[in-house]
Amino acid sequence: MKPTRFIDSVNCAIEGIIYTARTQKHMRNHFLSALLLLLTVLFLRVSALEFTLLTISVCFVLFAELMNTAIEVVVDLVSPEFHPLAKTAKDVAAGSVLMAAIGAGVMGYLILSKYIFPIYKEALGMIGTPTEMGILVSLLIVVIVVVILKSLSSKGTPLEGGLPSGHAAVAFSIATVVSFTTQDPLISILTITLAVMVSHSRLLLHIHTMREVLLGAITGTAITLVVLLLFKTMN
Repeated sequence: MKPTRFIDSVNCAIEGIIYTARTQKHMRNHFLSALLLLLTVLFLRVSALEFTLLTISVCFVLFAELMNTAIEVVVDLVSPEFHPLAKTAKDVAAGSVLMAAIGAGVMGYLILSKYIFPIYKEALGMIGTPTEMGILVSLLIVVIVVVILKSLSSKGTPLEGGLPSGHAAVAFSIATVVSFTTQDPLISILTITLAVMVSHSRLLLHIHTMREVLLGAITGTAITLVVLLLFKTMN
């Protein structure tokens, strides 16, 4: 029955939000991202206008996810069996969430970059520009360590499978090198994004597990940082 009291309507709305958060992993991720964003905003002390724009963007993403879930439930109710139009309806609804997330990401970048990038650039400058020798040595050591670890795990082949992921290790090693060489926050973020995409492809191809990919990323990043720091100390 349709609720007659305002408090009943509010309870129904809250139940809908809770249902979406309980059943939809993406909604939980959106809430977690919103929480991290709130903590970041409080730390950076953004202006009232910027906080308002970020809030609107976050609310729009959450709204799109709620509508996406509502459409999915209705489609499942009307068409429990597979139907091309049912799939199209769900795909379009999911596309609206993606568009909202892209808009929120652009808004967050435009507002937060001017606060975060100076801090990030200062952190990148702590090691300084690595030498060519330091770069080559760090990459070679990463490859050697990955081969040794793969041989110890006795799983997979040198180029496929095994612990850790060699692709992830090399990708994050290169991303670390590029970050410290350019000392440009935007270029650093883009190269790290490429490293993440390379690592994610190993998961999509079912060649590595999440544990193997994470260990590869940590191995590549840590070894590269240590080697670059050693070369800085020696010079």
